[in-house]
Amino acid sequence: MSKRPVVIGIAGGSCSGKTSVTRAIYDVFKDRSVVVIEQDYYYKDQSHMTFEERLNTNYDHPLAFDNQLLIQHINELLSYQPVEKPVYDYVQHTRSADVIHVEPRDVIIVEGILVLEDENLRDLMDIKLFVDTDSDLRIIRRIQRDIKERGRTADSVIEQYLTAVRPMHNLFIEPTKRYADVIIPEGGDNNVAIDLMVTKIKTILETDANL
Repeated sequence: MSKRPVVIGIAGGSCSGKTSVTRAIYDVFKDRSVVVIEQDYYYKDQSHMTFEERLNTNYDHPLAFDNQLLIQHINELLSYQPVEKPVYDYVQHTRSADVIHVEPRDVIIVEGILVLEDENLRDLMDIKLFVDTDSDLRIIRRIQRDIKERGRTADSVIEQYLTAVRPMHNLFIEPTKRYADVIIPEGGDNNVAIDLMVTKIKTILETDANL
């Protein structure tokens, strides 16, 4: 039987701590080759739309993502083929002309708010995690991030949260908990859960190595 990369899906609400969990796992396995594929790099291209139309995009709805391309890239990485990961421009609200060359690795972490929503995407995963963090902490983190990294105003972030982020979380993201193998409360601060995941990943890698 040929060796196959381990695919880990890490889902959770906006600013729940998914990136912290991803980084904690990455730091353990980086010497064994880990690649991170962020779902929010795979927002659909909107270059055919006016800027005003792009501003109305609901980025927390499943239809905002190009999951077809994401699944294609994961399958290519599973076959140990490199991919060109897209880059999203959050200022222009469309896909950038830039891409990121990604080499295949033994561990593939797929991270994003809705990575557990798509059945075809879930079927590629060996381990499915859901990072569960209180909504008040998530909104504070989102305001700080979007102002600092995405050029937003506090008022626009709050309006988006109330009109799109919160209802979409309740409708689409929260229900994907039922697909998770493990629910991690408090994200990157939950060292016990992260240690358990690291042990499980090591076991899978060692089993594959002995096949």
